[in-house]
Parts: sequence; C-alpha cells; structure tokens
Amino acid sequence: MASLNLFKPLNLDFFHWSSLLEKASAPTEQPAKKKKLGEVALVGAGPGDPDLITRKGWKLLLSAEVIVYDALVSQELLGEIPSTIRKIYVGKRKGQHSRSQQEINQLLVELAQQGLQVVRLKGGDPLIFGRLTEEVDTLKQAGIQWQLVPGITAAAGCAAQAGFSLTERRIAPSLRLVTAHSCDERPINWAELARRDETLVFYMGLSKVDEISQQLMRYGLPEDWPVLFVEKGTLKDQRQFLTNLKAMPDCARQVGLKAPTLIYVGQVVRQLQSTGQLLSEEVVQQP
Repeated sequence: MASLNLFKPLNLDFFHWSSLLEKASAPTEQPAKKKKLGEVALVGAGPGDPDLITRKGWKLLLSAEVIVYDALVSQELLGEIPSTIRKIYVGKRKGQHSRSQQEINQLLVELAQQGLQVVRLKGGDPLIFGRLTEEVDTLKQAGIQWQLVPGITAAAGCAAQAGFSLTERRIAPSLRLVTAHSCDERPINWAELARRDETLVFYMGLSKVDEISQQLMRYGLPEDWPVLFVEKGTLKDQRQFLTNLKAMPDCARQVGLKAPTLIYVGQVVRQLQSTGQLLSEEVVQQP
C-alpha cells in the first residue's frame, strides 16, 4: 500500500502574511460622532421690571451660552446677566426690524445645531402675542429640544403697578386681551368687544387709538367709558394717563405717548381713583 502524505507543506509567502498582519494591527476607522444638539428655552422676561422675571427664567438665563432677545426686554435686566454670556439682538419695532421672523427662526436652529444652550428671551409672556408658534414649529421640524417658560404678561404687570385688578366679579367678570395688529390685517369684531361687563386690554394699539375710540362708541359703549394708557409699564419711567373713550385720541397725542403703551378699557380702571399709587404717577383726567 502506498503511503499517504498527510502533511501538505504550507507556502509561507513573507510579503503576503506581513500585509495581512499590518491590516489586522491597523486601527479601525470609527464612524464620526454626531454632534450633540443644543436646546432652546423660550423664556418670558416679564413686563419690564427685572424683578418680575420668574425664578426658573432667571436660572435659565444664567446657565445659557447664548441669549437671543427682543426689543421689549429691559436693558436693566440685560445688564444683570453676566457679560460672559453671548447676547444677540433680534428686536422688532414698528417699521424697524433687525431681522425677519424667518431669519430669527433659522438663527435659533443654527445655534442649537452648534450644541449651544440657547435662551430665546421675549418681553412679557411669550405665550401671548409672542409669535411663539412659528419659532416652536421651526424647532420641531429641525429636531431641536425646546421648552416654554411663561412670564408675567404686560397686562397683568402694568395693572399691578398701577394698583387695580383686571377683573371684578360685579362689574367685569371677564377679561379680553386684544392685539390691534394682525399678520393679515383681519378685521376686528368691534360689536363683540363693545361690552360693559368686560375689561379690554389692547396691545400694540397706540397707532389705532382713533379707530378704537370710534368703533367702541359706534357699537354702544358710552363716550365717558373709562380708558387708561400705561406707557413703559413697570419701569422707572412708567407713565399712566386716565381718560375716556371720546377723549382718548386727543389725550394720546397731547401727552406724546410712545410705544410700548397698553390701553385698558373698562370700569376696573376707576379703581385708580381710590389707590394711593396715583400720588407718584402722572395722571391726566380728560373731560
């Protein structure tokens, strides 16, 4: 019987095996780590007085890496924020917009994509006439984490500073906050607003004082129905002027009111006459 060769010699090619060893010992390429996204907190700064920001809002300001703020945020509040925190102004006044709303939306996304902790600081309460939905929708679409921190709205802050309640169960059991400007200039239902059992507060209404006066009287409110203007509410240079529906346009022009000014319409402002706070405020009673 022929003997079997059970051991086949191996052909050891030095260059072949050395290249295999090099490949085995070479570090494997790791997939690039995805940069962690930052978060955006939309925070209400309150009506102006820096002491009226919420505790949670203040904590978020101190922990932020960048703050994107509006025109209605008081300089006093901004001055208390550490200078090491980056601040970006995106304010909009009538006819003077530093950035469009679309640009602001995109800026928030870009900052968060850089991994930054962002505070979007808005005057008053961002949930009231703050164009909040547009910014939140943009953040959602980009997959950015966000949170809302309400603030004291100007209607409440200015009323507290002036010393009257927004509602009163006997004469004004309901409250209505109204913006005098809409994005599509839709008409205001004046007949619905001309109620005697309700307090009206007009935001951004200074340029519409003639229309407010005429339309509310047209739909049934009396000429002597109480009106209160509050300019720069809760700030050290706050001014307030007590007048009535018929006289309100002349009052606004005579005293030179400027934005931001709130307009209160309703019987609750008569409480001003019985509060000691009037002693330190400028009040004009128009005939």
